[in-house]
Amino acid sequence: MSKSGTLDLASGVGGEIEKKEVLSAVEKYEKYHACDGEAEEERKANYIDMVNKYYDLATSFYEYGWGESFHFAPRWKGESLRESIKRHEHFLALQLGVKQGQKILDVGCGIGGPLREIARFSGAYVTGINNNEYQVARGKELNHIGGIANTCNYVKADFMSMPFADNSFDGIFAIEATCHAPNVFDCYKEIFRVLKPGQCFANYEWCITEFFDPNNLNHRRIKREVELGNGLPDIRSMGECMEALKHAGFEIIWDKDIAIDSPLPWYLPLDKSHFSLSNVRVTAFGRFLTRNMVKILERVGLAPEGSQKVQAILEQNADALVEGGKEGIFTPLYFFLARKPAAIDPLT
Repeated sequence: MSKSGTLDLASGVGGEIEKKEVLSAVEKYEKYHACDGEAEEERKANYIDMVNKYYDLATSFYEYGWGESFHFAPRWKGESLRESIKRHEHFLALQLGVKQGQKILDVGCGIGGPLREIARFSGAYVTGINNNEYQVARGKELNHIGGIANTCNYVKADFMSMPFADNSFDGIFAIEATCHAPNVFDCYKEIFRVLKPGQCFANYEWCITEFFDPNNLNHRRIKREVELGNGLPDIRSMGECMEALKHAGFEIIWDKDIAIDSPLPWYLPLDKSHFSLSNVRVTAFGRFLTRNMVKILERVGLAPEGSQKVQAILEQNADALVEGGKEGIFTPLYFFLARKPAAIDPLT
């Protein structure tokens, strides 16, 4: 079960970082996002440190407010957030054609919410790769609690250089994770390498849309705040992702920003004008309670110094995501399904 109590949140802030080092880790993380130019190159060059710091600092907040699956989903009217997240994961498994007994890889698996759901749904053996020690340990704990440790496992490694043999997996998926890659072509090429010929890769990507204007200062501010609040080196366009896929050797089966057809906007849970009893912690009222709770816990020493800064970064990020969604300049739901050809061109 998710860590849903206030003390769970307090004890988890910082992940594997020493509690006395949390504040300095937050400050170093913020420096990666100090400005547009040089900081972007530094983020890409030091992406392992940046992303690890981000998830050490943010994971307990994610699990407290969102549950075990750290992603968005298209949503029907009358459908709860949790129901939409499950359906979103089942849709991906069906598109990928996951079958019982297959070996499937989850690239950038977080604490394993989607991994466990897809394993239960399909009967496949699912391996998650994640370079964050705290999330891997938490994922293993949740596998044990859920009685699913025999069909799900984790490998702590960088998905830019995976410790798997060529042609190892019957299918590969990623959910809002490869956006952390410093180079999307290198990321997709590595996924291509470990996927069996004739099999598929399904992905939900975070992307800027055609409506993003790099000369618009407000658009640039929103993009920068989303990057800061999510440990991203950059946010790519859908076209860049498509070109990288093709260059890596994949055949594109289909792609679409599935946010477009969602009856309810993907950002609705974060919109401060929206209230939901089923997911009250991410509403304006819930955020107010969390903000003050973290302030008290930090003051009395139950949460490490720096916890309030982490909460403030995440709250600013939530507002930026809503702005980006309403402006139509950003989507976390760009889906594509791509196949590794059965016969590989030796020149690829």
